[in-house]
Amino acid sequence: MAAVASYVDARAVDGRWLLRIEDVDAPRCSKAAEIEILRQLDAYGFEADGAISRQSEHVERCDFALMQLSDAGHLFACVCTRKMLEFAPRNAAGETVYPGQCRELALDESATTAMRLRVPDDAEAQVVFADRALGSRSQNIATEVGDFILRRADGLYAYQLAVVVDDAAQGITDVVRGEDLLMNTPRQIYLQRRLGFAAPNYLHVPLVKNEAGEKLSKQTLATAIASDNAVPTLQAAWSFLRQPDAGRATSVVGFWHQAIPLWNPALIRSEESDNNPSSQRC
Repeated sequence: MAAVASYVDARAVDGRWLLRIEDVDAPRCSKAAEIEILRQLDAYGFEADGAISRQSEHVERCDFALMQLSDAGHLFACVCTRKMLEFAPRNAAGETVYPGQCRELALDESATTAMRLRVPDDAEAQVVFADRALGSRSQNIATEVGDFILRRADGLYAYQLAVVVDDAAQGITDVVRGEDLLMNTPRQIYLQRRLGFAAPNYLHVPLVKNEAGEKLSKQTLATAIASDNAVPTLQAAWSFLRQPDAGRATSVVGFWHQAIPLWNPALIRSEESDNNPSSQRC
């Protein structure tokens, strides 16, 4: 779904569609998974512009960004474990709102400390942005997220930092992704501001869910898409995105040829928007 939406969004305005393998969390990534992803994208006719970028090959970008933030006094070391934060408040998505135990302890950075971004409780913590599908969204990071981790205690960089520095390095102007990442967007915008990066435009598309209302994923044992049934699957994704009828193409090339000129992100409405159109918080 995210690939279809992002691909037509770029192609409809003669933009570039870039492919990045986000493998900075090495223990959870495998070469076999990457190979399967690339095989499926090829079977569905996705053509990336330029070489594939892999986060694991550009860790120095995160090193430099973390140093910048540290030099500016925006970071602090943290030794809190999940057990220690068991009774901390939670936000609407069930995430822990960091209560700030380590903020004023001036702990020495070591191999066993995480590094958190300090989020002052002031006007800067209120992030407002316009999502191209969901409209105006806002989040107070201080009260709904708290100081968040940029480098984990095991030395690996958090997704929030890795994706922000890679977007900036690649000159990304538009991000199209699933609504499961909507809650991450305000903290990424906040981090962009701290690093002096321009914020891209954001478009979050609805998630495909199973009968239990869970997002289709490895965790919910969702069946992989079939590489030999590309056209019907593309048409189903197109319909799910509520786009105009793209005809009855018989080939992948034919589908893209018909779909791209019809792309209209304004037609996308999420389940959340349908059920609660006045909701504007992330």
